[in-house]
Amino acid sequence: MGLRTPLYETHVSSGAKMVPFGDWDMPLHYGSQVEEHHAVRQACGIFDVSHMLVVDLTGSEARPFLRWLLANDVAKLDDGEGRALYTCMCKPDGGVIDDLIVYAMRGDWYRLVVNSSRRETDTDWIRARRDEAYPGVELTERHDLSLLAVQGPRAEEILPPLLGSAAAESVNALKGFQAAVVSTELGELFVGKTGYTGESGYEIALPDADTVAFWNAVVEAGARPAGLGARDTLRLEAGLNLYGNDMDETTTPLEAGLAWTVAWEPADRDFIGRAALERQRAEGPARKLIGLVLEGKGVLRSHQEVHFDGLEEVGEITSGTFSPTLERGIALARVPAAAAEPGRPAKVVVRSRELPAKLVRPPFVKAGQANFEI
Repeated sequence: MGLRTPLYETHVSSGAKMVPFGDWDMPLHYGSQVEEHHAVRQACGIFDVSHMLVVDLTGSEARPFLRWLLANDVAKLDDGEGRALYTCMCKPDGGVIDDLIVYAMRGDWYRLVVNSSRRETDTDWIRARRDEAYPGVELTERHDLSLLAVQGPRAEEILPPLLGSAAAESVNALKGFQAAVVSTELGELFVGKTGYTGESGYEIALPDADTVAFWNAVVEAGARPAGLGARDTLRLEAGLNLYGNDMDETTTPLEAGLAWTVAWEPADRDFIGRAALERQRAEGPARKLIGLVLEGKGVLRSHQEVHFDGLEEVGEITSGTFSPTLERGIALARVPAAAAEPGRPAKVVVRSRELPAKLVRPPFVKAGQANFEI
């Protein structure tokens, strides 16, 4: 038996197929992964993501500590409380320990949301670096909080009215990558205008004791429960990386299509991994992450080889699936830099057959439509 979120019994009573996911028992789907996928693209879905971890960093040294710890620069958040950014946390050699979101709650309080599979690795790394250079920073793992995601074009219609007029006004005012703490009849909520589906929506942190009532209220208002299966196809259509598939400690942000998350300016900001990343930037990465679409029928999976005419080097699919929106196989693939050109033809080895494909620039789906010429 794995770890269980406060919603475990609710998932079971709703007919969810529960599966092991890391150390957790989580819902894969509630009957139809494809229907859940379409619900998020066309209306609204709600996900239990309480296997992820909220970490609060507080103290006068929290800001300088994070400017050194993370590849992106939290100084970008100085002009407003509740602003957020996406970043990688790297090793000295540039390898990605994790990708995460950091929220600036106040000048002395920052909130991180880290991946489930990296909870212990991340907190051990942060504590060790804290003890090494910024011992005044307090780190608090918020095991008392659940995390939910309400995603889809109707999310802004469904969620705010449940919160009461004052809280709804604050939530309606949020723009992308902003957050607010609001008090509601459903309890105190931390609401971020973020997500992992490519659709508009919210991610909410709330006390464990309030989670079942909040989930039920959102479902009754029209959101469809969605599981890990739909979450994966949605994020892949949106061209969003998954830690452990599309990047890991042997992969740098530049090799994972995440160079845009590295803040090179100001030039005098030292951060862990900077020297290695600057060398790779100057030389150019040997491998790059790019999108790939099958020309015909088939399903793409991780670790399938990608071949190119005229090149001995081969690429490898890091994440692959069948896109419910596009009704064709799509993937993220790490390929030789010389081949990483949108529109370039390729061949994917599927069960000893070479299937024709072409490279495209992610995302695959935008505003519910193909983001490339089919």
